[in-house]
This record gives sequence, structure tokens and C-alpha cells, in this order.
Amino acid sequence: MKPFLDENFLLNSQTAVHLYHNYAAKLPIIDYHCHLDAKDIALDRKFENITQIWLGGDHYKWRLMRSCGVEEKYITGDATDKEKFLMWAQSLSKAIGNPLYHWSHLELKRYFDYNGVLNRNTAEEVWNLCNEKLSRMSARDIIIKSNVTHICTTDDPADSLEWHRKISEDSSFPVKVYPTWRPDKAMNIEKEDYLDYIEKLSDVSGISIDSFDTLLKALKERMKFFHSMHCRISDHGLDYVMYAPASENTINGIFAKRLKGETLMEEEVLKFKTAFLIASGRMYHELGWAMQLHYGCKRNNNTGKFLTLGPDTGYDCINNYAPSSQLAEFLNSLSVTDQLPKTIIYSLNPTDNAAIDTIIGCFQDSSAVSKIQHGSAWWFNDHKTGIKEHLTSLANLGYLAGFVGMLTDSRSFLSYPRHEYFRRILCDLIGTWVENGEYPQDYDALGEIVADISYFNAKNYFEFE
Repeated sequence: MKPFLDENFLLNSQTAVHLYHNYAAKLPIIDYHCHLDAKDIALDRKFENITQIWLGGDHYKWRLMRSCGVEEKYITGDATDKEKFLMWAQSLSKAIGNPLYHWSHLELKRYFDYNGVLNRNTAEEVWNLCNEKLSRMSARDIIIKSNVTHICTTDDPADSLEWHRKISEDSSFPVKVYPTWRPDKAMNIEKEDYLDYIEKLSDVSGISIDSFDTLLKALKERMKFFHSMHCRISDHGLDYVMYAPASENTINGIFAKRLKGETLMEEEVLKFKTAFLIASGRMYHELGWAMQLHYGCKRNNNTGKFLTLGPDTGYDCINNYAPSSQLAEFLNSLSVTDQLPKTIIYSLNPTDNAAIDTIIGCFQDSSAVSKIQHGSAWWFNDHKTGIKEHLTSLANLGYLAGFVGMLTDSRSFLSYPRHEYFRRILCDLIGTWVENGEYPQDYDALGEIVADISYFNAKNYFEFE
């Protein structure tokens, strides 16, 4: 029987062991999509206790605790931080098969030198150990200890990026922290607060937004600013992919109607969003940015909890929406005018893997290696099974060696071991193919593939310094 979480954790062959320890383990990390707050990095935030850094805002953990029957007061409520941690320890002890069990123990091992198992019996010991070490540890310490070279946050077009600027001007911190353009608020024309947002965007851009054309001009002005701050990636959270394109006059009419405060029909909303996404893709191509598309999520399913706790609190699920033909049509609408940017496509539904891998193959060209990417197993899929299924599908139908690799998609500074978790699974999968005689044991070729997926592909794809 293999010991729990030893140095060869998840590595089930000698080839996998060799690949991980010699080609993957020591490489730096590029976290090209996360939800860390740049302010916390700029101010080098220190956390009072393990609950603040580990449980605050982590809806993965919150969902598990609710499944264990834990009262909400110990999750998002007014219980003390220690009480919340003790409840988490009890919940984690029975999370067999859940990636949280692996992630949590990797984090305890890597940051707090704890080699035991967290449960109700050890919770007090772990609480004291982690808090003592956190008293001598800050956000930047964790980032540097994790061997991170680049972090890409998620930022609204109206953001001042003041904290990114402070970080870039601080020569004592070697890690590059870049913004990512996330224009959902500018696109979601149906939202109640849309007009307030347009007013804000007008103010920060210096452009009076009174038409779809001027909206694009304001966004382009902000893109120039983001580009000057080393932004090279955009990101869209979508509940659709593409509707039938409409004429310029139609889109301006829809936008004018919304500016008057009128309610739009669903068809009008979809036409506007399609025009917005196509126009955005063209601007990204002009700037040389990569475009990320996230879809397949049905959000805020528990109305009562949404009203009391708000969004991003653990009440989202996978949507069975599979827009294969629409996605292909959207990419083609940009490709036909030679304005298709580098694009990364993520679906929350793992049944979309094969469809995405066949679609991306239709739009590859010599402008970049794997110009169109099948994004990393995301959110509900970033467990061992989901990662293997994603990697296998990409290998079967596309070009695994060109994949840009893992991301944390996290709000926690302790999430970087997810990259280790991914690299171990990657090496184990490739090692299995080699051991089965499906690929030669050519470590020159294998090592390059593993190192590229772990680090170098992302560095080259995003053209990071």
C-alpha cells in the first residue's frame, strides 16, 4: 500500500515519477487566471488566522460543509474563526474522493510543514501551528514560496488599476501581477444596474456613451490603458455563445432603447451580446490579446440563499447547454475577416470536451502554437477524473503538447498547490501511455512536452516577459 501524500503522490509508474521530479516539479508557476485582489498583494496582506486565508470566500469548502450538515453560522455566519475552522476540520475528514482533501493536505504540507492528517482530533494542533506560522508570513511570502512568476487578476474595464501600478513600481517584489480585462458588466445589458455602469464607464473613459459606437470607443480607450498596464488577456463569463448577428442599425437601436430605461426582449439582449462579443474579439486581435470564454454554468440556483448571501457563495451548478454550432459560427465570424484572436474556451460541462476539441481544430493557424485552446478543466472539473478526461480528449482529438496548462481560478493565496496536483496527474497520464507502449520512453521528447505544458507554453502563448 502506498503511503498517503508521499513524494510520489498520484504517480503510479516509474516513468511518471521520473517525468514529474525531473521535468515538472521545480518549474515556476504562471497563474494566468485567478481572482486574487491586487490590493492584498500591493499591501502585502497578513492574515490573522488560517480561517481568514483558507475559508474566507472559498465556496468549494462551503459547499462541502453544507453537504455535511454544518449550520450556516459556521460557514458564512457569525461564528468565531476558530469555530469555523473546527467545523471545516470535521467536514474534511470524511471528504474521501473529493479534491479538497488532496488540496487541503498539500497546502498544509507545503506552507505549514504539517505532514499529518487534519480531522477533529488534530484540529486544535493544526489551528495553533498554522496561526503561528501565519504570524510570520504574508501574501507576498506565499507567492514567492510558491515559485510564481506571473499572476493575472480579473478586473473590470472601469477599474483604476491603482494597485497593479503600485506593485509594478515596487522593485522589491519580483513577481509580475497583470490585470485581465473582464467586461461582463459592459456586456450584460439586461442587468438592472446597467445604466449606472455605463455612466461610470463614461466618466473613467472620458467618452460620452450615447450609442453602441461610442460604447465601443470608450471600451477601446480603456483597453489602451489596460494594455499599458501589461494586460494581455481578456475574459468573458457567458450564459450563451452566439445569436444570429444583426445589423449595425439594429444594435444601435437596441442600445438606444436600453438607454431610455426600456426593458429589452430576450432576442434583443442576445443580439446585443453577440455584437458586443464580435466587436470585442476584433479589438483583442488588434491588440494581440488572448480571449478567454467561460460558459456552461447556471448561477445562483438557490433563490433564498442568493437573497441572503449574494452571488459566489456556492449555489451554482453545471448547465447542460452545449453550443457547439454557435461556438463554431462565432469563431468563424472573426476568422473570415482574419480578426480571430488567440482564444481559450472553457465549458463547465465535461460532456463538451470532444466538441470543443474538434471545434478548435478548425481554426488553428501558424500565427501561434495552438492558437485556439481548450481551457483547463474548470471549477467543478478540476479534480483527478476531470483533469484526466480533459487531457485525454485534447490528446485524442488535438495537440496536447501545445496546451497552456493549469490555473487556480481562485481567491485564495494558498491555492498554488493545484498546479502541483495538475502536474502530477499530467505526468501520471503520460507515464501510463509510455508504460503501455503507446509512446516511446524518449525522455528528451517527453521532458519537453511536460515542461512546456507545465510552464513554457503559457509564457510563450501570452508573450509574457
